[in-house]
Amino acid sequence: MIGLPDAVTACLFDLDGVLTSTAAVHMRAWKQTFDEFLAEHEPAADPFTERDYTTYVDGRPRLDGVRAFLASRGIELAEGSPDDDVDADTVHGVGNRKNRLLLRLISDGVTPYPGSVRYLDAARGLGLAIGVVTSSANGATVLDAAGLSDYVQARVDGVVIKEKGLRGKPAPDSFLACAAELDVRPSGTAVFEDAQAGVRAGRDGGFGYVVGVNRAEGDGHADQEKALRDQGADIVVNDLADLLEEGA
Repeated sequence: MIGLPDAVTACLFDLDGVLTSTAAVHMRAWKQTFDEFLAEHEPAADPFTERDYTTYVDGRPRLDGVRAFLASRGIELAEGSPDDDVDADTVHGVGNRKNRLLLRLISDGVTPYPGSVRYLDAARGLGLAIGVVTSSANGATVLDAAGLSDYVQARVDGVVIKEKGLRGKPAPDSFLACAAELDVRPSGTAVFEDAQAGVRAGRDGGFGYVVGVNRAEGDGHADQEKALRDQGADIVVNDLADLLEEGA
């Protein structure tokens, strides 16, 4: 009924870009943060692009995203510490700057995708276990703001990843930790991801079915579909409601 193999008993969903439209908000926050940083330190550098977002940042823990993007521009910063000021020229400082801006943006409200809510209703109605796996340290805040917390039986977010010392996506650690919390086997679990790093994590973790969600628009849509398939997606859909149509 929901477009998954019969053996699947649990679903692990990424949050931003899969269940909620906050991926676009993350992109805005990253772009403003990095463009301001580059304007100050590398005035001749090209601005941060959507391709930079999908290649270096999307799906990764915040600090990994800072390191990966700056390395792509030949920039290396001191690590600093978690309590660095947002104006500090450190990895933590840049990450804190992005997070402050993100929280300001999501304070205006978070909208879940209607197709995703329909899918959650269908999955819960069939008795499937539901978990959320996100690299964002704001996972609980976003779920509450979107009215989705009641669907979720287990959540592994950036806070849990840090507390448990898990490797971030594309390593499969966070998905495996959530499956363990739900007491389900990876081989009987489906992963839903819009990020290339997340799809790779699902595939490398030995999960039974990996669904790529392609929210890219315009010229980047076909490129993103290919990238998700290349990273190991079993199927790529534009919206989770497409799976309900497949399974109808």
